[in-house]
Order: sequence, then structure tokens, then C-alpha cells
Amino acid sequence: MRMKWCPVLIALAVAPAVAEDGLTSLEDAAHAAFSEMPSVVLVDQIAGQCGADERVNPHAAYCTTRNIIFARDITGAAQTYRVAHLFGHAVQVQHGIADVALREIRTRPEKELELRGLVARQVDCIAGLLSAKADLPWTPLTDLFEEEPFTGSHWGRDPLRIGPTVSIGLAERADWYARGYAADEISVCAVGGFGAALLFKAYRG
Repeated sequence: MRMKWCPVLIALAVAPAVAEDGLTSLEDAAHAAFSEMPSVVLVDQIAGQCGADERVNPHAAYCTTRNIIFARDITGAAQTYRVAHLFGHAVQVQHGIADVALREIRTRPEKELELRGLVARQVDCIAGLLSAKADLPWTPLTDLFEEEPFTGSHWGRDPLRIGPTVSIGLAERADWYARGYAADEISVCAVGGFGAALLFKAYRG
């Protein structure tokens, strides 16, 4: 079990065992499928972690500087999705796909929104794939959220408060999460061929 409990604690008594098991299964699935994956560290609040402030997602965030996912709690399918989404970002960061995106954005700034949209789609596809590999129950994102999650800062280097932001709409996120969950192969997450070679090389199945 890789999940760590931060000293600024959340009492274990308030977290149902089934929720902890789900998050642990997700973390194990991520580490089995890809190398260099982050650990999940539970904290009482996201603000104050890795340069995060009130502008950063208050539920979960991925600090690439330390390769840690900070999570405020482990209860509920919505939170499990958030952590799966952050593992999707970790795959891109740790295996060079995020660097490809950054180079493309710098080379073609007029295509920045389109390119960031591809990044977001791939992240949610990977999140769905990992959720299925962890045997987490299927729940459509449209049942979990009324508005699109993760449009503000939620990943990046320290300080997290200046992390990238993007919006592709709840329906689009839900679609790519569903595609990943139903997939047998990582190829479905090679959105538009974006970072495909690096993604295929990184995936251990």
C-alpha cells in the first residue's frame, strides 16, 4: 500500500474502509500500468501544499515538482475520479508527453486551446482506463458532477497556484473517461495521435 498519511491528518475513523480500498486499488493499478507514478498523500487541505492557494482545486492536486498527488479525502466516487484524473496527468508528465504538448504550444501558440484540449481528453481517457483496471464501479461523470471538474489549477510545478487551466466541457470529459474505462488497450487514449509513441512505450499493460 503506497498511500501515505500526512501528519496534518485526516482521522482514519472518518474514512470508510471501502473508500480507502478503492483509492488503494487505483494507486496500485496506476503503478502496475506505468512506471514513475506518484504516491497519494492525504492532507487536511490542499491550500499550502506545493504552493497551492484557494485558486487551486480544493479536493485534489498533483505536484509535479515532488511527484505527489495530494488528496483532501478518500470518500466517494467523485474523489476517486479526481485522483484517477491526476494519475492521467502524471502519466503525461513522467513519460514526456507533457513536454511534447508544451513544445507544440510554443511552436503553434494559435493552436494552444486545441492542444490543451487534446491533453485534457487524453488525461480523462487514461483516468477511465486506470479506473477499470482497478475494478472500480462504473459511474458516468455526468452522474458525479453538475459542472465540469478540474477547469482551474490542479496540477503543475511548485507553485501550484499558477498551474495550467483548460475547459472542454463536462460532456466531452465524460465521453473520454467512458472510452478509457471501456478500452482494452491504451491505443484508444492516443487522442489524435498526440504523444502516441511515448504513451505506447510507457504502458506496461
